Amino acid sequence: MARKPYNYRNGPDIIQPHSIAKHRILQSYLAAYFQTLATPHRDELRLTLVDGFAGGGQYIHSEKGELVKGSPLVFLDAVRDANFAINQKRHKPLRFEVDYFFIEKDHHAYTHLDKVLRGSEYGEHIGKSIHLRHADFHNEIENIVAFVQHKNPRSGRSIFALDQYGYSQVPTQFIRKIFASLPSAEVILTFGVDSFITYASDNELTRKLLRDMGIPDVLRNRSLSDIKASDPDWRLFIQSTLYRSLVEECGAEYFTPFFIRNDKGHGDYWLIHLSRHPKARDVMVDVHWSNNNYFIHYGGPGLEMFQVGYDPDHDIARFGQDGLGFEFDDVARKASGAALQKQIPPMIHKSEGGIKFDTLFKATCNFSPASRGVYKDALGHLILHKEIEIIGADGAWRTSGKQIKSNDQIIVPKQRSFFPLC
Repeated sequence: MARKPYNYRNGPDIIQPHSIAKHRILQSYLAAYFQTLATPHRDELRLTLVDGFAGGGQYIHSEKGELVKGSPLVFLDAVRDANFAINQKRHKPLRFEVDYFFIEKDHHAYTHLDKVLRGSEYGEHIGKSIHLRHADFHNEIENIVAFVQHKNPRSGRSIFALDQYGYSQVPTQFIRKIFASLPSAEVILTFGVDSFITYASDNELTRKLLRDMGIPDVLRNRSLSDIKASDPDWRLFIQSTLYRSLVEECGAEYFTPFFIRNDKGHGDYWLIHLSRHPKARDVMVDVHWSNNNYFIHYGGPGLEMFQVGYDPDHDIARFGQDGLGFEFDDVARKASGAALQKQIPPMIHKSEGGIKFDTLFKATCNFSPASRGVYKDALGHLILHKEIEIIGADGAWRTSGKQIKSNDQIIVPKQRSFFPLC
């Protein structure tokens, strides 16, 4: 049972607060994204933003009854605000060369979106930098990829927001095509994992659905009934296998899957960020931590976050949380740091000659809710207790996490301390 598309037959449809959260996260990510790219030596920023399920441009807040902006206006406002904020601080302005593709299949939603955009401050850009498409995203992807390749031949810099109505509208082969063609592309995908777990069963309909999604072997030759009967943490097991299969088939090297918080108590869908670059992944994770009211994670706080079983009745004992899971707050940050402090040293001991910080981070970050900053804090704690030593390329020894650089080497100290970690 997938989330129903919004109905624009009689104007804007109602939107729930946890769905509005997606737009806030998108706006926060774009703000951080532009700041990351706005380096002093850069003269222009060439980017294409794609909204594959654009909707009608406006919604009615379910609780407040007021109009709220949809994702196309979130895109446009984010670029406008970034342009203003960045260029206020520069002697030589940074030119924003941004194109937008807003794609909507539903006739009534598309008509409403067209009306909203033409009546906005951005109306004059329709047909120029704003490309409206009354179409199915599947039928537009080839043309959009070709457009981005022509605009950015070397990098293909682009962001695809794919807010599907469940879990099957964006097969993995479409995302793989994006990454194979556009090296610097990023995809922000919603996936109704809770809905899938609830309604999937051992029948041909589910098997066909998995084939259509491009992940036919997701359950690893096990039946759902067998998984539920034999594994007390069956829900987390299915999440884990879904996550791994999705990201492997999509062709992205770096990814984050966390639930959009639902006030009903259990997250109902993932907001998955996929990219081919660790910096992009880290920017998104920082957004999770800075917007903790909107995100939740039901796994563990350290490495291999899905290997800790999910049991909503025992979250307090396992994670020190309040029964709702990992909430990206101060308690969660401490739990992440403590977990990394236990999990990292054995990895260093197994590696002859130690590990570069960047190598460690890249090898483990996809399966941890921790950001680069949380990693550095944990390593700083390990330095303090003489569990590890870190030396820079210039031969300088690091004495705190804040000093750590990407190419620094993490090694086992010649004489270990007997001080307990705390």
